[in-house]
Amino acid sequence: MNTLSSPIHDVPLKGETLHPTVSLESILCTEELQRRPSRPPDNEKENRALVKLVSALADSPSTIFHTLAETIRDITQCDSAGLSLLTRDGKTPHVEGQRFYWPAICGMWNPHVGGGTPRNFGPCGDVLDQNRTLLFTHFERRYPYLPVSPAAEECLLVPFYVNGKAVGTIWAIMHSDRRKFDAEDDRVMASLGKFASSAYQAWMHLEELKVEVAEREKAEAEVRELAKGLEAKIRRLVEANVVGIMLFNLDGAITEANAAFLHMVQFDRDDLASGRVRWADLTPAEWRASDERAMVEIKATGTVQPYQKEYFRKDGIRVPVMVGGALFEGSQNDGVAFALDLTEQKRAQERLEDAQRALHATQAELARVTRLTAMGELAASIAHEVNQPLTAVTNNGSACLRLLANGNLDPDVLRRALEEIVADATRASAVITRIRTFIKKAPTERSELNINDVIEEVLALSGHELHNNQVFVDCHLTQALPHVWADRVQLQQVLLNLIMNGVEAMTGTQPRTLSVDSRTDESGHVSVAVGDSGIGFGSEVDRLFTPFFTTKGNGMGMGLPISRSIIENHGGRLSATANSPHGAVFSFTLPPVSESH
Repeated sequence: MNTLSSPIHDVPLKGETLHPTVSLESILCTEELQRRPSRPPDNEKENRALVKLVSALADSPSTIFHTLAETIRDITQCDSAGLSLLTRDGKTPHVEGQRFYWPAICGMWNPHVGGGTPRNFGPCGDVLDQNRTLLFTHFERRYPYLPVSPAAEECLLVPFYVNGKAVGTIWAIMHSDRRKFDAEDDRVMASLGKFASSAYQAWMHLEELKVEVAEREKAEAEVRELAKGLEAKIRRLVEANVVGIMLFNLDGAITEANAAFLHMVQFDRDDLASGRVRWADLTPAEWRASDERAMVEIKATGTVQPYQKEYFRKDGIRVPVMVGGALFEGSQNDGVAFALDLTEQKRAQERLEDAQRALHATQAELARVTRLTAMGELAASIAHEVNQPLTAVTNNGSACLRLLANGNLDPDVLRRALEEIVADATRASAVITRIRTFIKKAPTERSELNINDVIEEVLALSGHELHNNQVFVDCHLTQALPHVWADRVQLQQVLLNLIMNGVEAMTGTQPRTLSVDSRTDESGHVSVAVGDSGIGFGSEVDRLFTPFFTTKGNGMGMGLPISRSIIENHGGRLSATANSPHGAVFSFTLPPVSESH
């Protein structure tokens, strides 16, 4: 639960005068931690707790603070546990850094979640001022403004920092004298304090990524609204400079590029016109093997799936990028490609590498990679589906011109040719509309949806891939299904992932049949099943939804965990079973609109 906007209560607000009633030294007993009998370390329990924290960070970073509070309470066997974070400008109604707020509390103090204390007069502030762990006894004697119940017999507080800057504390409270904190509690809390720092960085990074994605998607939506006509839509996609786009040939030349790509590699239009901008020359030696593999793939299939590499800028500095593309329909040498600058992502990754196991892959970054993969499939779809009707329009137009030049003005022949031109132009417009629908997205925007419409949209978007892999689609959609309350693009992402997994699972097998069914189950929920006739998953079914587990040689192991997270956030469930006679079936359920509000 995100509680950054929760009201601050239970304590005086800014402007009220606070006076201590006893000295700080009179309520501290920190030195007692080393003198008391200490319980032995429970390494197995501590390891299980750390694994739980890492899983929470990967699956649902927004709940990591609550999970951390539960872990503190479980390991220290205290009565209440939680976190205190300094306010940040724009997140609370108070001046930045002037107050602590409590985003997560578990145990007896849970009713006070969202409350807080002043920065300069409170136990958390004293801990940061002294830059060390402190053990308090009955701290309400010094801070009488804390009308929280029950009172604290002992409270163990540990500070944590990010890049040398204090951001908060973690704490454990005993409300009775049934046990005392000891040296083992001190050690465990110090370890959890380091994790709290890492979790805070990951959470903040996720929040920043959400803002960045929202701003980028808003800009993309504005560009698409301004585009008029088929030619204008494609031209605006290039000129929007959301990503670098270039026209290339397999000889190594870049024949045209938008401003975003030129800025990425620090070349200008004169360099491009002179032929000095060549993708083969931009590629460092150690990445040329990747390019060679990409050339084999694009010659064989007409497209190349997104992959990471580096480019040389004009000044010699390397730029990490993700690239993908496709040859134009009917061409064996010329195509279009996109290049995304990964510099900021690489910098973020390097910063996160200094943290624990915990920050290896936050969900937002992996979702971004999933989105980039969809962009590669979108590029292939544009090259294939748009060029096909345009080629037909060109051929029919040329035929009309030849008839006019030869003086053969048969009205029926001309009418049929012109009717075909109109039909193909309409088809091209429909392709662009479908692509716009797929990429048009506002964050967590839910609405009433007919799941059959979503299934048909995704099958249309993946039609090129299904055709290339000779996959037969057996589709059975129950009509008049209840509507669901969901985010259209997130459901598209889940279905696209399940369909593409099925296609890959059937590589090298015959027959290749992909079944897609929709119905209502016995509880009245909407159920969707995607089955394949591939090799199946054997005994690995229990690990399929585990982050980073994959049965694919080039997989990341996050597609299914992310898909399950999306479905569960919609109140549903995603599961896997064996298909008959072989293959796999992935099914998910969603509650109807009547149960979603």
